[in-house]
Amino acid sequence: MSDGTVLFQKRGKVALLTLNRPEKLNALNYATNDLLMQLLDGIEEDREVEAVILTGAGDRAFSAGGDIHEFSQSIRQGADIAVRAFVRRGQAMTSRMEAFSKPIIAAVNGLAFGGGCEITEAVHLAVASERALFAKPEINIGIPPTFGGTQRLPRLAGRKRALEYLLTGDPFGPERAFDMGIVNRVVAHDDLLDAAFELAGRILRHSPLASARILSAVTRGLNATISEGLQIESEQFARMAASQDVHEGLAAWIERRTPLYDGR
Repeated sequence: MSDGTVLFQKRGKVALLTLNRPEKLNALNYATNDLLMQLLDGIEEDREVEAVILTGAGDRAFSAGGDIHEFSQSIRQGADIAVRAFVRRGQAMTSRMEAFSKPIIAAVNGLAFGGGCEITEAVHLAVASERALFAKPEINIGIPPTFGGTQRLPRLAGRKRALEYLLTGDPFGPERAFDMGIVNRVVAHDDLLDAAFELAGRILRHSPLASARILSAVTRGLNATISEGLQIESEQFARMAASQDVHEGLAAWIERRTPLYDGR
């Protein structure tokens, strides 16, 4: 397990990343953001890892969002510096997660405010503790969301439901987050990580190459027309059809046995 603002641990084929600033409610300072990006780069290259679970240290927060003390200093230096240091950094992080080639599951263990909520919106899947609490509170300090929240939440929840929370800053609970499509399920707090690993396990039964092709097709196709999306789907199939995993999957189905995929 690594030291620092993000902890890294391998559990079989799953990488567990833990935001590790519990005394700051796991706020996303620049160092945390940068370390997350570095760890994701390593995970993407590691053939032993086929899925990622992201959670927060402690019992209070997944992440309370951007580190206000830090990014306020960037704002004081001017809009250009703030956009470069704060906004682009955060948007690059959530975009990286959204387009990641291996499934990322958020295990939301507490507060998911601001950037913490935006990470949950960006990752592929999310499981929330019954104690989780979500909010888009940026308006309370006079700014709009900056890590993609004005774009992803309306796409997940619909324009009017998203605008209610973007414009009021009011918090909402895990069941509401489930209703709006931000999380896949809500579980008892003590069962959170087990539920996230169980979900990962159901994915890991299948070819990691097929998972990557599905993730790419969905992420790229969401903002495309249906005809463009169908072309993307066809391209992803063509890439998969040449793989050994396809032949193994077909042979296993015909022979009525469990497939043994090797990601090739």
